[in-house]
Amino acid sequence: MITIDPKSITTAKLQGYLQGSVGPRPIAFASTVDSDGNPNLSPFSFFNVFSANPPILVFSPSRRVRDNSIKHTLINCEATKEVVINVVNYDMVQQTSLASTEYADGVNEFIKSGLTQVPSDLVKPFRVQESPVQFECKVTQIIALGEEGGAGNLVLCEVVKIHIHEAVLDENGAIDQYKIDLVSRLGGNWYGRSNQGLFEVPKPLTTLGVGVDAIPEPVRKSPVFDGNDLGKLGNIEALPSTEEVSIFVKENFSIKGVLSSDDQENVYLEAKKYLNENDVLSAWKVLLAKK
Repeated sequence: MITIDPKSITTAKLQGYLQGSVGPRPIAFASTVDSDGNPNLSPFSFFNVFSANPPILVFSPSRRVRDNSIKHTLINCEATKEVVINVVNYDMVQQTSLASTEYADGVNEFIKSGLTQVPSDLVKPFRVQESPVQFECKVTQIIALGEEGGAGNLVLCEVVKIHIHEAVLDENGAIDQYKIDLVSRLGGNWYGRSNQGLFEVPKPLTTLGVGVDAIPEPVRKSPVFDGNDLGKLGNIEALPSTEEVSIFVKENFSIKGVLSSDDQENVYLEAKKYLNENDVLSAWKVLLAKK
């Protein structure tokens, strides 16, 4: 067994040990608005429920380790004292990952992730329609745990209204744990799927995904692709060039027959095969080859 003094290692390495050993952690998909009403959406895995009476959820937007800056979510919670916490299930995990991309101030993560913003009843932040359970909350207290990079900020949230999709309820009106299909965070790129097991969602922190809004509208609206497919397509850093697409088609003879088909769905199904293999670049090349 190794023994570690937390003060003897870098914050990044310490964070890795903490996140790799304390889990699985539920995900708070926090929706906020700034003082001008502009929406922001971001996931946090430092999150849990801490009280039922009153109903209190707590999540922690930490200071960034690399530059000690704070996140838009924290700034918005301080300014408006409101937040909507949306739980994350497997059907939306790729879009949730995409929303974690650190887009510039003013960029709407709802649009980038392809998720649907719907009005709340009692608070200004929007709810995520695709989330199976959405908690409208008032922020009652924010506790700063430090001033250096990596320090957390506990945001205490009192639940003032709950929205639950009927599809995740059992015959008695309780939440069915198989139907809700929750996901959680572990260390590195690892996630947990409550009713199945571990899986990975690669997420390079140094890049910006092009976003679901960069996907052609017919692709976005096709029933062939689900939310996770769109999340994968949107999470690529840059679209392949015309030359790259041309080379891909020349080197993959079987693709030519698919592309010559008059049925657009065949092209989408071919791209879907690559997405199922997590070969997002090739999926994009198929889609861009057939316009």
